[in-house]
Amino acid sequence: MDLRAITDSYSVAPQLEPADMATLAASGVTTVICNRPDGENPPPLQAAEMQAAAEAAGLAFVFNPVVGGQLTMDNVDEQRDAIDGAEGPVVAYCASGNRSTVVWALGMAGSLPTDEIIARGEKWGYQLQWLRAQIDTLAKRTD
Repeated sequence: MDLRAITDSYSVAPQLEPADMATLAASGVTTVICNRPDGENPPPLQAAEMQAAAEAAGLAFVFNPVVGGQLTMDNVDEQRDAIDGAEGPVVAYCASGNRSTVVWALGMAGSLPTDEIIARGEKWGYQLQWLRAQIDTLAKRTD
């Protein structure tokens, strides 16, 4: 398991496995967000299996699939709501952690400075400069 701390309470990861859920729970994580659509995974790694493993470990599980190139504001809102509603640290995963970082970045618009949002992703190799205009536009909507 390769966790990448974007903030003190939000980390992203490449694909997790059901066995990772107990480890996450033991480390204090309270919520897992799956941003990977089921069509990208074999049945043992699809959302229903991952949710069962998460809940068995005492974790909240949110299925918020982000289809490459088809990110929606519903995805952004659901991610933000899941993070805001979590009772502790959150881990979100997809294939590489990139989509989980992008959807977080857009959801943070207006809550953190754009430069900080971009820097937090780029620390882990997630290129977010291309989102600058969108983050700035979304930040103005939250003022």
